[in-house]
Amino acid sequence: MSKTLNPFALIAERWQPSPRFVTRAALATMVMAVVIVVTGGVVRLTESGLGCSTWPTCTPQSLTPTKAMGINGVIEFTNRMLTYVLCAVIGVAIVTARARTPWRRDLTRLGWVQFWVVMGNAVLGGIVVLTGLNPYLVGSHFLLSSMLLTVAVVMWQRTREGSGGARDLVVRPVRQLSWALVAASGVLIVIGTAVTGAGPHAGDARTVHRIPIDWREITQLHVDFVYLVLGLTVALWFALRAVQAPTPARRRVIELFAVLMSQGVIGYVQYATHLPAVVVGFHMFGSCLVWIAVLRVALALRERPYRVQDIEQAAQTAAIPAQEPTVPTASV
Repeated sequence: MSKTLNPFALIAERWQPSPRFVTRAALATMVMAVVIVVTGGVVRLTESGLGCSTWPTCTPQSLTPTKAMGINGVIEFTNRMLTYVLCAVIGVAIVTARARTPWRRDLTRLGWVQFWVVMGNAVLGGIVVLTGLNPYLVGSHFLLSSMLLTVAVVMWQRTREGSGGARDLVVRPVRQLSWALVAASGVLIVIGTAVTGAGPHAGDARTVHRIPIDWREITQLHVDFVYLVLGLTVALWFALRAVQAPTPARRRVIELFAVLMSQGVIGYVQYATHLPAVVVGFHMFGSCLVWIAVLRVALALRERPYRVQDIEQAAQTAAIPAQEPTVPTASV
């Protein structure tokens, strides 16, 4: 496609966002991904899952909720509208990634991946409503949101490093231990989703189909994986100390441990108090923080250097007073 037909190329010719602006745009997508998870939890915990009876409109006769639908319709419709806000934020991230000099195609691709995940999840959310909150689809809806959060975290990290090939900062066995931690944490989230699908918070006051398993038994499995993740976290910290890994990497593990302990306290409180909606909501927010912390640990154990040609291109652009981009420094 020629530049005359490519709006992104035209924007890049007229605007050069600073590396810091690109990083902040990517961070905004991560924040919005967390917001979507939390507001989706509010929909379920307030029994507003069917506040809008159909999709894509709220009712067969109205695009927006009616007064007769009450607060449940407002909550469900507000969550739908936040999808547009999320798309706008992702759009800004895509534009800034395309407009920066040098152009980082990897960042642009990560932005577009987020956009299409959101589109797919929006359609899945509509199917969830049309199927009366099928618990398996509700769980898939949450897991797709977790995938969106994953891509957002990776994009945020990549904005603060170069576009060169990744190289490990630790020996291979330690790197493998970090991936075991990521895998165990992923399974932990999936099991937590199953607990939600079998538990008492169905998402609507009417009778809603639930996953036919004892939620108390699956909760025990969830707790077992919490201990596994904690054990892997502690083991990774000792391994990083043994190999004298960079300080930022060890700091990320300590941050993860702190988040896990806080999430564990919330988990025990919600179980002991018979799953009050407010505490469950905090637990969902905590699950996002745990996943972000886990990903940051894995990403801190490798680096991507800046390519010489990228630095030269940025330096050439810096010579033009109207643009003045700054050349970022490499970070872990």
